[in-house]
Amino acid sequence: MPFAWLLYGAFAGGLGPDPAKTVILQTGEWALRFLLLTLAVSPLRRISGWYWPMRLRRMLGLFAFFYACVHLASFCQFYTGWDAGRLLEELAERPYITVGALAWVLLLPLAITSTHAMQRRLGRNWRRLHRLVYPALLLACVHLAWQVRSDYGEALVYGVFAALLLGYRWFAGRRSRQ
Repeated sequence: MPFAWLLYGAFAGGLGPDPAKTVILQTGEWALRFLLLTLAVSPLRRISGWYWPMRLRRMLGLFAFFYACVHLASFCQFYTGWDAGRLLEELAERPYITVGALAWVLLLPLAITSTHAMQRRLGRNWRRLHRLVYPALLLACVHLAWQVRSDYGEALVYGVFAALLLGYRWFAGRRSRQ
């Protein structure tokens, strides 16, 4: 729905005075939201006892990757014009872009290996590979926080949710090893 709403806004002229900025911001926020939702599934299952959210986890993760791809593609289209030299210049000059690009790079193998066939093919390594979601989430939060100019409130809220989810997983992992 968020993407459909964004498309509607683009065609209806409802994206405000700077549509490029709106598209980039909205797709980035939705990528982070879906990433957080993906990581919230396991704790929700453990706390509530419900199994049905587990069936949504892969889809949520792929939505996160989809929005991250649209976010990156929008940046490339609107700010670099798909010029590789300009893109490298932006990466070198703006560390928050570099961090965001690294987060996307970490999400790429997760999306590629999200199928049942890849789970079987990779075996135990699949789970190890998919732990890349944790540094990807941290990088995404840093990406958001670094680009904020004045109001850190929203970045702080995302950071707190990320810290809670990662902290829960860390404590749950420690308890299961004891």
